[in-house]
Amino acid sequence: MQENLVIVESPAKARTIEKFLGPDFLVTSSMGHIRDLEKKDFGIDIENNFEPKYVVSSDKKKIVSELKKLSKEAKTVWIASDEDREGEAIAWHLIKVLKLDEAKTKRIVFHEITKDAIMKAIESPRSLDQNLVNAQQARRVLDRIVGFEVSPVLWKKVKPALSAGRVQSVAVRLIVERERDIRDFTSTSTYRTTATFLVTENTGKASELKAELPKRFSTKSEALAFMEKCKDAEFSISDIVKRPGKRTPAQPFTTSTLQQEASRKLGFSVSQTMAVAQRLYEAGKITYMRTDSVNLSGLALNTAKKKITDTLGEKYVKTRQYKTKSKSAQEAHEAIRPTYIDQENIEGSAQEKRLYELIWKRTIASQMADAKLEKTTVTIDISTTSEKFTASGEVLVFDGFLKVYIESSDDENGNGNGTGQGIIPPVKVGNQLRLNQMVATERFTAKPPRYTEASLVRKLEELGIGRPSTYAPTITTIQNREYVVKEDRPGLQRSFTSISLKNNQISENQHSEITGAEKAKLFPTDIGMVVNDFLLKHFDHIMDFNFTANVEKEFDDIAIGKKVWNDMIQKFYSPFHGRVETALQTTDNSRGERILGNDPDSGKQVSVKIGRFGPIVQLGETTTNGDGEGKPQFAGLRTGQHLETITLEEALELFKLPRELGDYEGKKVTVAIGRFGPYVRHDNKFVSLEKEDDPFTVTLEKAVILIEAKKEKDRKAVIKVFDNEPELKILDGRWGPYISYKKKNYKLPKNTKAEELGYEDCMKIIESTPATKKSRKRK
Repeated sequence: MQENLVIVESPAKARTIEKFLGPDFLVTSSMGHIRDLEKKDFGIDIENNFEPKYVVSSDKKKIVSELKKLSKEAKTVWIASDEDREGEAIAWHLIKVLKLDEAKTKRIVFHEITKDAIMKAIESPRSLDQNLVNAQQARRVLDRIVGFEVSPVLWKKVKPALSAGRVQSVAVRLIVERERDIRDFTSTSTYRTTATFLVTENTGKASELKAELPKRFSTKSEALAFMEKCKDAEFSISDIVKRPGKRTPAQPFTTSTLQQEASRKLGFSVSQTMAVAQRLYEAGKITYMRTDSVNLSGLALNTAKKKITDTLGEKYVKTRQYKTKSKSAQEAHEAIRPTYIDQENIEGSAQEKRLYELIWKRTIASQMADAKLEKTTVTIDISTTSEKFTASGEVLVFDGFLKVYIESSDDENGNGNGTGQGIIPPVKVGNQLRLNQMVATERFTAKPPRYTEASLVRKLEELGIGRPSTYAPTITTIQNREYVVKEDRPGLQRSFTSISLKNNQISENQHSEITGAEKAKLFPTDIGMVVNDFLLKHFDHIMDFNFTANVEKEFDDIAIGKKVWNDMIQKFYSPFHGRVETALQTTDNSRGERILGNDPDSGKQVSVKIGRFGPIVQLGETTTNGDGEGKPQFAGLRTGQHLETITLEEALELFKLPRELGDYEGKKVTVAIGRFGPYVRHDNKFVSLEKEDDPFTVTLEKAVILIEAKKEKDRKAVIKVFDNEPELKILDGRWGPYISYKKKNYKLPKNTKAEELGYEDCMKIIESTPATKKSRKRK
């Protein structure tokens, strides 16, 4: 009989824990399947006060049976799921599904996978925290109610296969509102004036002093008038102010700050960061990665202090115990830190090494001394006007934590002004300065920045929406649902003016720059905007930022036993369900339709809306005269075109397709835009255009090149054909060789040499391949 059975989430976590436990412990990772069971097969019995119900599917019964057998054979069952609410809920589901004997079942938690932490947990097991289970239960039930009830409304009123969610819909709202703010934004220009002065030092060497005029001029004429005043002016130093300054290190990582910094410094997506952090945690390299605490344990503080003292010296040490400011912070976890802080490097993949290094540096820096600075501000008088230039410089006196780590920031518009200089040259009050050059440059007000994944996480956290475990799934979901896309977009060329004063001569120059380029930014799609507008109109309460944040607070109250979860759900459900019924019965279909005007040639109405496969333009209206005259024409929007911004002229251009290019090999060649993008059609075969090709301007010559390239590719794809069965072919596809027979594809067994297969071999493979089940269509 096995003494002890330990159940954890994953094989990686199991392997790490096994190293620290003796032969009396059997560690199994089958709980990953229970996690699936908990998420997919758990239902809600609304009629019975939201009580849980189970339907164990056939593919899981074998797994559950094996776990039941192991748990019955063990004297003690240790449930070691994660220490957050989701982990507690999984432990509860294990007890229920496996029907564990509570007398021999013990719950253990640890926030790092080390021998000391595991043994300490085993020495002091605790009972299941039902309040944490209830809080997680309430979250899942509420989210399912919103999703299950609102999604069918969207299917009927907007478009099939759409979905809504309590947190995801609010995240989409943030992105949609930011996009509309950008579209409505009107940029204005001002003139920023800078100057460089020459300062003669005691050695006779001339140094540059860079300064800026605090005032910005609204027009070019104002800037020119100021330049005229400065032509024969004298410049002198009227004031010098020196003051000490300091920079303080950032707090250790929480889930959200790790996601933000990994995005800025490493270019990781939010989901990528969490996947890599999960692997590091399960390998015992870092502490638990879903946390909103900035606390560090006493052991971590002492280890960090020793590491800093040994490598840099005592003057770099400053022990800091951070406290979580957020009232809504979940359980008292520790911040994300290396498990062994004295280990600066680890073995692992390149991604794991980079993320670990980031976590290690942030943790060490948080326990280091402030960086000390000396800030100098010089005021420069102008003899011919009351305006004054100011020059500012900053000198690093002691680097402190900057020796290890500098936190990045989201300067999303590239607005670093670059006006300061490192060291101010030696100057005194009353010194006369010689003007080298003065430049007034036309600058433009910046539009609101679009969200990156990192800045969206920060915004959600600021609003109190979501929790550490929900940020990554939320951002992944809204992209998978195609409500939002993450992409790069090129900027536009913009001209600007600069006015220079040098050697008492004023000159004016024209320049150009690229502005508005976006990298890895989140953009709402047309369908995302239409769904957002529909939900705001008919379900404004679940789209309200305060509602979503208040719900999170209610979950927190349930977690500490202040509220009963069933009551909280019932209080929400009754009025909400009434709104759903009203929306189904009384609201009109919403396709985001917008009438652009009339076609000048035919007089027919031109409009845009969401169609079955996405945004479309419609020419004409549907009528019932029976002669076919009332059948409208449709065209898909091009990349970069949107329902809210497309013009009548742009919409009419789309009906110039399909466009006939000419004949090739005696057959017509046409170009058009289909569901999957622009394409060329020839001999009833379709070839996609390349990214740089415009379907409205592509030539016959280019189309022929694409057609021939596709033919060559198809020829190379054919490995073998059979004269006695023309429909049977062996082809080379994207994932290797396969058999094609009667419009169906068949995978070759491993280590099979495709070119050696005969007719009988192919037919055996086809006959031995099990028939694929037809997917059931959702009603």
